[in-house]
Amino acid sequence: MESTAICVFCGANPGTDPALAVTADELGTALVGAGHTVVYGGGRVGLMGIVADAALRAGGEVIGVIPEALTGREIEHTGVTELVVTDTMHTRKAAMADRSSGFIALPGGFGTLDEVLEILTWNQIGIIAKPVAFLDVGGYYESLFRFFDDAVGAGLIKPEHRAMARRVSSIADAIAVAAGPAPSSPSKWTDPSVR
Repeated sequence: MESTAICVFCGANPGTDPALAVTADELGTALVGAGHTVVYGGGRVGLMGIVADAALRAGGEVIGVIPEALTGREIEHTGVTELVVTDTMHTRKAAMADRSSGFIALPGGFGTLDEVLEILTWNQIGIIAKPVAFLDVGGYYESLFRFFDDAVGAGLIKPEHRAMARRVSSIADAIAVAAGPAPSSPSKWTDPSVR
């Protein structure tokens, strides 16, 4: 497996299930153990902070990307290898995507979903071609993937685009997906109504 920069999307809160924090810690450690740089949201709080701290303890390189609006709230992680401060949330997502070869989504809230779904959308329309793994902890993403399947059934997501979202249950599988081959994406976006 080639060494790459892997972006981790996850919650700024630790959640109520202790398994979330344990998985975040193990993921940060495992990414470094596999030789990968960790790119993440730049916070020192919640699951984000746990991933970063674990990767740093393991001797890895950690790149945090945080919007300027959040830096004044004392949540930025000042101990990371590099802290990139962006002007907006939009440029934050673009900077994370530019610096990463693949993505892992741990459980999280609106921000996590916003980030990972935008990456899937960019894959869908051919802006990028980078793999995405949802690291499911305790069935957290089960209902989201049921929605994806329902959207395929309703004719609103094409099966080949649905396949770009990979749900895995182990850290090893998440890293293998995120560091693996890029998904197939269209060479250009075409009007989906034209068959």
